Amino acid sequence: MDEPMLGGMAQTVLDRAHPLLRPGNTNCGGCGMSSLFHMMDHAAEDRRLQFVMPASCAAVCGGVFPLSTFGVPALMTTFASGSAVASGAAAVAQLNGEDTRVVCLAGDGGTYDIGVSSLSAAAERNEDVLYICYDNEIYGNTGGQRSSATPAGAITTNLPEGKTQQKKDILSIMAAHRIPYAASISLAHAEDAVRKLRWALDLKGFRFLLVLSPCPTGWKSEPALGMELVRLAVRSGLFPVLEIFDGKRHVINVEPDFSDEALDMYLSLQRRFQKSGVCAADLRPDLDRNWQNLRVLSGRIVPARRGP
Repeated sequence: MDEPMLGGMAQTVLDRAHPLLRPGNTNCGGCGMSSLFHMMDHAAEDRRLQFVMPASCAAVCGGVFPLSTFGVPALMTTFASGSAVASGAAAVAQLNGEDTRVVCLAGDGGTYDIGVSSLSAAAERNEDVLYICYDNEIYGNTGGQRSSATPAGAITTNLPEGKTQQKKDILSIMAAHRIPYAASISLAHAEDAVRKLRWALDLKGFRFLLVLSPCPTGWKSEPALGMELVRLAVRSGLFPVLEIFDGKRHVINVEPDFSDEALDMYLSLQRRFQKSGVCAADLRPDLDRNWQNLRVLSGRIVPARRGP
């Protein structure tokens, strides 16, 4: 499904003159992380940024030294140390009196698993870092192995029969640290995504954004269907779109219609679910329990707006 960039949102004179991710990068066609970079161009405007990237697709897409397709300074780290290095970069910027926004951009492997220790430590200290996890639900840069973000029923290169465990709820884990701001982002809802990116860039303290990032290579899906897959995930209730302020106030931004048809379509468009045969009926009980909990936390009984 062909869609206009940023959902058709107009570019303005405030957008960055030089993109954060320039042409010549090594990202696959249809990569959700590439779309995230375009939205960050729109949100960051002329803010001064510095990237910190633990081992991931993001860390290698910039090319081989001394060349780089990144439009701002970018520091590559080991899997486990991304948040620690970002904390140091933010401290140096503060010591130098620089208004630099330090952004740690990591995949789910470096967030949910190997990097979770330094992530938790930085969040507990409330470091002045914006941490963005582009979640493609696998270790995409090392061949497509399972992570704790991989959903139940999905096959990976090291789980040929499909994963049996549920996906880790990383957003709730981060909210438990009582950080100023945690939110999930749907790339298929561009206005909401750009608003959250702008808000998070301007806040002080530790901020955490979770982005569902389509990966045609790992999901075994058509590159042109990435935004539609995210839209189906939101519509079916599989991927809640919400904000959490100070670990307490929960705000649901897009209300699903909990369509089993949308959920079955989401599963059928990805060959990673075919072997296990998982279907909407298998996932719906857990999704309903999750949303009952979100209703309690948000205090919202009346639905928010319907997702498109």
